[in-house]
Amino acid sequence: MPIATINPANNRLIRVFDPLTEEATRQKISLADETFRANAHISIDHRALWMRKLAAILDDEADELAATITLEMGKPIHAARLEVQKCALTCRYYADNAARILAPEHIPTSEAHTSYVRYEPLGIILAIMPWNFPFWQVFRFLAPALMAGNVGLLKHASNVPECALTIESLVRRAGFPRGTFQTLLLGARHVEHVLADPRVGAVTLTGSEPAGRAVAAQAGWLIKKSVLELGGSDPFIVLPSADLDHAVQTAVRARCVNTGQSCIAAKRFLIHDSIYDAFTTRFVELMNQLRVGDPMREDTDLGPLATLQILEELEAQIEAATQSGARILTGGQRMAGAGNYFEPTVITSVPRTSPVYREEIFGPVAMLFRVRDLDEAIAIANDTPFGLAASAWTSDPTEQQRLIAEIQAGAVFINEMVASDPRLPFGGIKHSGYGRELAAAGMREFLNAKTIVIASAHSSVVSG
Repeated sequence: MPIATINPANNRLIRVFDPLTEEATRQKISLADETFRANAHISIDHRALWMRKLAAILDDEADELAATITLEMGKPIHAARLEVQKCALTCRYYADNAARILAPEHIPTSEAHTSYVRYEPLGIILAIMPWNFPFWQVFRFLAPALMAGNVGLLKHASNVPECALTIESLVRRAGFPRGTFQTLLLGARHVEHVLADPRVGAVTLTGSEPAGRAVAAQAGWLIKKSVLELGGSDPFIVLPSADLDHAVQTAVRARCVNTGQSCIAAKRFLIHDSIYDAFTTRFVELMNQLRVGDPMREDTDLGPLATLQILEELEAQIEAATQSGARILTGGQRMAGAGNYFEPTVITSVPRTSPVYREEIFGPVAMLFRVRDLDEAIAIANDTPFGLAASAWTSDPTEQQRLIAEIQAGAVFINEMVASDPRLPFGGIKHSGYGRELAAAGMREFLNAKTIVIASAHSSVVSG
């Protein structure tokens, strides 16, 4: 089946690519394997030079690269530019810090003369990446993996083939050897054949829960390391002591980042009863002020949803919510005209029996809940199959500590919206996946932590 680039702003076909044949796929895997073995001797300082060159190219060509992102998946151009620049920042972070992260960890033991942990690359890592941040999602895997000495095979989302091919080209232009990072233009059903190849050592996936289940099941059967970053239904909790104006303004940004198509976007707003009405009034006003339109315009706040299928799924979720008793305070409709545009939407009174209560909503739709106290806020925040991140707003230190300790998530942000940062581990628990990306933890996911013990000539060590 052909792989196509379709502009979501008008649903016009831009370009069609032929998927790789089975033989071409095998050749790419062979090249990756040969490249890994042939370049094992390359020093980390040399890899850092290439990584800094890659960062420089990203910065120098940010405008052109951002246009490619926006054309393929509809992200507003200013957000696409920031995405490219964040990729450059991450490249520099790992170029600057990889030597520290990869350094042998010496551990004194009474029996041994020398004992330490040595970190070694696993080899070929298959990366299955989504369309919503088509550069950032790839680079937060690419930068640590390549700096560690691994090589990568990218199976990107089928609606962003230009982004995938562009990233491969950027890596080569930066100086990395041919075969270090390759794009596989394949449909989803061909992924299992790549993962099954014995030369592929591990897999990382960012995407939907069904995709994560399928890949994790196969990786488990093959006894291969896997990292999953799946969906999220992040709570945004606002308590009476919060700076309400700041919280409301941030809430709109947190819900509508990337036109609402973000795993870590705030999706469920849990507002204390005493400030609920004031918050809701202001929140709806600001949502109605968002500018929806051509994503190539610098003043656009929200672009189109990435595909027609996503638009239709969002419509179905809103319809199901209203049929179950939810009320729409603003929006709720697809916008007229060409393109996959949806109105900024606020819904309330969503019953716990409604399917949408436990689903992830990918689009500019906020669900508001009134809570009596901190106990109820924490209970509702945790009443979800997901556990990616949470944002909580309070100036009370006791409340802050309870939120930090009791919210079930991979990250808790106090008085700030959730965001990824190359210096901090990123990932979730429960159905949001397992493993971590970014920081030292993310780099070490695809390394062999090899224990080394060198006994002195006259010592005796008891095994066990």
